[in-house]
Amino acid sequence: MEFEGAPATYALIIANLIASLYGLLGDRKFVSDFAFHVGAVSRRKQHYRVFTSSFLHVDFFHLLFNMMTLLFFGPTVERILGTDGFLVVYFGAILVSGIVSFYANRENLTYSSIGASDAVSGVVLSYCVFYPLNNIYILFIPIGIPAILYGVLFIIISARLMGREGNRIAHEGHLGGAIAGVALTVAMRPEVIGQIFG
Repeated sequence: MEFEGAPATYALIIANLIASLYGLLGDRKFVSDFAFHVGAVSRRKQHYRVFTSSFLHVDFFHLLFNMMTLLFFGPTVERILGTDGFLVVYFGAILVSGIVSFYANRENLTYSSIGASDAVSGVVLSYCVFYPLNNIYILFIPIGIPAILYGVLFIIISARLMGREGNRIAHEGHLGGAIAGVALTVAMRPEVIGQIFG
């Protein structure tokens, strides 16, 4: 993984840490005021929550997992796409995730979610497009799987688990972010299609 020349990645990690730690250690009302919430988006037109929710996290593990993942994949994607392209993927993933999450849960006005998993999913899937045969390792499992297989499985599993009752993981957000990451990467670098299937 490349860790140099990635100012946007590091800035986003710092922003996530500041906002999340403030919410976790200080003002819990801050979290509820800026979380993604279907009722607040539809009834009160607080569309900004689509983006602000991505900078908040449920707990320290949630924050650490997302930021470590962003640290490992973000610099490589930013180096390839440039800072502007990377930001298109990052915030595009958040936007598409918000749209998918809203429509998947539009009948449930109490539905809410937080976390950078949507944006991080977009970045990871963007990486998979560029390096389809590189191994990706999941948590503490010592055996890696090819990035293209990881990407396909991630999308399929997220789609299958979407909308399940009692599920604390926002799979619709993951799905939206992942699809956006692939689509925006291909739109900016269409030559990668030949690289994948060539």
